[in-house]
Amino acid sequence: MIIISFLAGLIFGIGLIISGMADPAKVLAFLDVAGLWNPSLIFVMAGAIGVGFFAFLWAKSRKTTLLGGDMKLPSATKIDRRLIIGAVMFGIGWGIAGFCPGPALVGLGMGLPKALIFVAAMLAGMALYELLD
Repeated sequence: MIIISFLAGLIFGIGLIISGMADPAKVLAFLDVAGLWNPSLIFVMAGAIGVGFFAFLWAKSRKTTLLGGDMKLPSATKIDRRLIIGAVMFGIGWGIAGFCPGPALVGLGMGLPKALIFVAAMLAGMALYELLD
């Protein structure tokens, strides 16, 4: 199980590097729609949505994972204040740093100093959430 998880993470990380998602400058250029917009990540987003849509449809039809574990899919459907605040905070952080969690971990592995700061802030935010929840 650990080897499969490692390989899945490795493939995901390689995909983030190849697509440019681990490059904060490219991500920030994609988010800068009012400035020097770089639309190249649209293809990454469209591909991810397409793959994710069919993967979730398939996963919902299953009771167990391919390795026999319990299928754990999100069950919440309510859009509430907590979700909106969390989404806004995520977007602001992504827009400031050019990282979201996956690419930040890849950047950390690549030794990017900005990724270290982002991951430290992410862990502090997670700890704060646990304290307040």
